[in-house]
Amino acid sequence: MNALSDLRVQIFADGASKNDLLAHYHDPLIKGLTTNPTLMRKAGVADYEAFAREVLETVSAKPISFEVFSDELPEMRRQALKIASWQGNVYVKIPVTNSLGVSTVPLIADLAQEGVKLNVTAILTRDQVAGVAKSLHPELPAVVSVFGGRIADTGRDPIEVMKASLAELHERPQAQLLWASCREVLNIRHADTCGAHIITVTHDLLQKALQLWSKDTTELSLDTVRMFYRDALEAGYQL
Repeated sequence: MNALSDLRVQIFADGASKNDLLAHYHDPLIKGLTTNPTLMRKAGVADYEAFAREVLETVSAKPISFEVFSDELPEMRRQALKIASWQGNVYVKIPVTNSLGVSTVPLIADLAQEGVKLNVTAILTRDQVAGVAKSLHPELPAVVSVFGGRIADTGRDPIEVMKASLAELHERPQAQLLWASCREVLNIRHADTCGAHIITVTHDLLQKALQLWSKDTTELSLDTVRMFYRDALEAGYQL
């Protein structure tokens, strides 16, 4: 079984804790960073721009994505241009639609022509990927984030969607397919096997992967038995 560092898929750290992001930035295993408004709110971030600029004081040599948060396309455009201006390694996250289901493909095409490096997010269907692919600039780096974990939550196989998405991106060689919403360590293997270029992994899941990747399963079985035994003793159970 290959080591994590030997996989073809690039691992990006997903989060909004400044300390975690900076630690992952210095880790050679981690090739990039992402965040979003939901993670930032959960982390207690109060000032969006101040947080981003503080992180960017250190994060300068790896790609990092920050997301717009307006629901109006003209305001999304303004925010995207501002975010893109912060630093050359910044990718701007644009959701594939707004909250009313209005496609952002025209905005994506406009921003791509402006030279903005985009991370198009919240994608779950091949048709969405096809629309996005047509709007991207063929010579400009971009990321297309397909939410494999959310697809799997519906009982569907995300691997088939990922493979189809790669086919849709065939004529956009600068566009990278990202497996988003990673749910378990196995998804890293899934992303690597199906040919995705990137997978985003949260801090907690990264720690689990570092601890358990390639671990002998007989040894893991013994660890599990010891856990049950220890917890029963500590609880003081009696029969």
